[in-house]
Amino acid sequence: MLDSALELVRLQENGDLTAVEIAEKALASVRDTNDSINAFTHVAAEQAIDAARRVDAKRAAGEPLGILAGVPVAVKDVLCTADMPTTCSSRMLKDFRPPYDATVVSKLREADAVIIGKTNMDEFAMGASTETSAFGLTRNPWDTDRTPGGSSGGAAACVAAGSVPLSLGSDTGGSIRQPAAFCGLTGLKPTYGRVSRFGLIAFASSLDQVGPMAWSVPDVALLLEAIAGFEPRDSTSLNQIVPKYSDVLQSSDLRGLRIGVLSETAETAGIDPAIMDAVNEAAKVFQSQGAEIVEVNLPHSKYWVPTYYVIAPCEASSNLSRYDGAHYGHRTESIDMHSPQGPLTSAYCRSREEGFGSEVKRRIMVGTYALSEGYTDKYYNQALKVRRLIKGDFDAAFSQVDLLLGPVTPSTAFPLGDKIDDPLQMYLCDLFTVGANLAGLPAISLPGGIDSAGLPIGIQLQAPALEESRLLFASNAFQLATDHHQKRPSN
Repeated sequence: MLDSALELVRLQENGDLTAVEIAEKALASVRDTNDSINAFTHVAAEQAIDAARRVDAKRAAGEPLGILAGVPVAVKDVLCTADMPTTCSSRMLKDFRPPYDATVVSKLREADAVIIGKTNMDEFAMGASTETSAFGLTRNPWDTDRTPGGSSGGAAACVAAGSVPLSLGSDTGGSIRQPAAFCGLTGLKPTYGRVSRFGLIAFASSLDQVGPMAWSVPDVALLLEAIAGFEPRDSTSLNQIVPKYSDVLQSSDLRGLRIGVLSETAETAGIDPAIMDAVNEAAKVFQSQGAEIVEVNLPHSKYWVPTYYVIAPCEASSNLSRYDGAHYGHRTESIDMHSPQGPLTSAYCRSREEGFGSEVKRRIMVGTYALSEGYTDKYYNQALKVRRLIKGDFDAAFSQVDLLLGPVTPSTAFPLGDKIDDPLQMYLCDLFTVGANLAGLPAISLPGGIDSAGLPIGIQLQAPALEESRLLFASNAFQLATDHHQKRPSN
């Protein structure tokens, strides 16, 4: 298994492995596992070997190398790549090859990473189980009858399967953290604007953020350091210096750190008791390292999900209106020339009907309704007001504490097919994660234990804006004191 990016860098520096050998091992693992878990929509074998050869040649010539030199990385299929397809796991974009790289992809190349391929996802990042993909569902390596989470399910599954040590996902309402929790990984959603969205195909533009997934905090810190930074082509990108995140991982002394635990979490209906036990055990670990545990309250947390599921579909309705079969995306071959609406409108309707899956259509319709005349003030504008109250809750909490501790998900990985026909139950998977997106805050999912069924449990830390260093410092201290992140799937 290819477990650690930092270890792979060290092995290359010591001459024990070449970048080509590492790439070949990664590609072999993908071939061995992808039929069973379906983590990749596209495997870039030739490009990966060529990139690895360039790394080996630079090393042999004594040229400077990037911080990810020779390390295999998987990229979620929502990020533009000039040398391979970018489909968003949708029939709408099945033939799309972007003319440019997303900023984060360019940064991976600059860091001398070896991009192995594009990973499967819920269509247009709309889902929590990676079952809405036009390329078929993805399975969880811990139990192939269960979901790996979503929408970045493929990005999590390929790391959990041991094919790559690092992957990039996107997180609009928990789509990095929930799959990380379900697959026993560490996954970080950065502050909104800390990582550029240029070249990220939009779902909900005020919520989307790109972030890293790996087994351990040091590897997540390394990948975040490579992809973070200002991008002038992205109007939401923050022009802030990127810290050397690995520098904060040298200590496990948490004295002086105040960690808040949400008082309302334990009363949440439907939460698995094993998850609350893991959160309570994590609080004890943090206490043993010197942190003070403080009970805090976020009064509007019960409105996170309804607020999110107004704002996100509204933004999706707007962003996906461009896919009409004329300007962008799949074009129907069966235009009704005698349609009462006219052939052009018929072409638009049929192209969108054929190109989009049912979940995407559902969210477009919800968003279009909430933005329609007479309803914008009732739904969308009200949701924006509640969003501001939610942000105020976090601001008040972080005036008392340095971090917030809680669950990532109400349950561990659920069986495939269990919620796909019940949208409300699927949306409730985001119960504990959407708050950070609404407030634009960084949050991390950490392995917190294994339940009685042998499935990983995730715990979550949230921090004030631009405090990724604080998140990584406390998270690394937790992993130095526990071995949850060292557990691996047995099958």
